Amino acid sequence: MINYSAPDLTKFPPRSPRIRLGGYVILPRLLDKCRALLAGKNGEYNYNCPLDKRFLGFTGIDPEALKAEVALGKGDGEILTWIQERVVPKRTDAEVVAWSVQEACRVSGDAESRGYFQEIHQAIAPSRADVYTWFDLLDLDDYVSYGGKA
Repeated sequence: MINYSAPDLTKFPPRSPRIRLGGYVILPRLLDKCRALLAGKNGEYNYNCPLDKRFLGFTGIDPEALKAEVALGKGDGEILTWIQERVVPKRTDAEVVAWSVQEACRVSGDAESRGYFQEIHQAIAPSRADVYTWFDLLDLDDYVSYGGKA
């Protein structure tokens, strides 16, 4: 069983980037990685990675301030309230939904990131032709990394 108050990412992956909190994709995964980092159980997962920075940039949230709030032992709902009070610029529900849909559909936009995407894809599931988005790749990588068959 996963302990979401201090997930052990050496045994289980963080939540999918598709899972939403307050309408935001990425956020639950970011919180899992932050909590695991604070518990010393983040494994190969990094808090404030490029994916996390997409959420942090959209909301204007400082990663160190967020980590300090998470360190207080707050739950997802409490953290969401804290974030919503600090989002700069303020976002409407429609803007959050539109951003989340855009992120869920995001593909590699330049040659360097396409190469990186293809390198990971070829390493974990070269025969899978249904992997298009970064979220597809992250979900598949998490699955394969913990014993799943691609």
